[in-house]
Amino acid sequence: MRKLSFYILALVCCLATTLPASAQLNLRKLGNAVVKTAQAVTITDDQMAAYVKESVDWMDKHNPVLPEDNPYTVRLRKLTEGITDADGIPLNFKVYHVVDINAFACPDGSVRVFSSLMDIMDDDELMGIIGHEIGHVLKHHSKKAFRTALLTDALKDGVASTGGVVAALTESQLGDLGASLINSKFSQSQEKEADDCGYEFLVKNGRNPWGMVKAFERMSQLEQKNGVKASYIQKMFSSHPETKDRIKRMSQRALKDGYEKPATKTAE
Repeated sequence: MRKLSFYILALVCCLATTLPASAQLNLRKLGNAVVKTAQAVTITDDQMAAYVKESVDWMDKHNPVLPEDNPYTVRLRKLTEGITDADGIPLNFKVYHVVDINAFACPDGSVRVFSSLMDIMDDDELMGIIGHEIGHVLKHHSKKAFRTALLTDALKDGVASTGGVVAALTESQLGDLGASLINSKFSQSQEKEADDCGYEFLVKNGRNPWGMVKAFERMSQLEQKNGVKASYIQKMFSSHPETKDRIKRMSQRALKDGYEKPATKTAE
């Protein structure tokens, strides 16, 4: 891919010297898109972290982040006290005050929890969701999804340029990449891996892994009884039988490991 991009870029450069100025401009844009595509394919961990940070900063700027003295933030700080990293990835937690029921974790360790999710979950359930989302980071699912979004964005720029349209502005690109972090959908096998990895993360940090089971049960009940169509529920559970299997498997693991299932409490 890298060699092919080099040859295309070389051809672009040669043509650019023999065409009218307007055509040269479009070719330069196409060349830039080729370079961006190649960079997305061969992106390093440091480059990935920089892209992710820029996207997270954009989302924090364009969403209502609750201050430290807000009850939601106070609750989240209490729940995550002592949890500073995930296998060396530094973690940072913030609450978005929005109506959507959602939560996500980014490859750089940024974890964002939506206030509406906190409204429907008790502390154990909320920690179960956080553990699961961090599991996606630890298994590199979030990184792969973001890398795909970068590549898609690069190809989109290429199409826009060859069509004579100026490529999307950086602000728009950041918005698209931010949306890819929030709305990443994973395969059933990836969800299973995140369940297991999240379980281990919770245990390692002294949290009861039953919280993950309870969270799945809560969201499954909401979807079935109330017809809730929250994006997070749709993202997490592609089918009811699969959801039941996940709940059963994680319950059996917690029982085998000797953990007692906490009583369900009203969300704080």
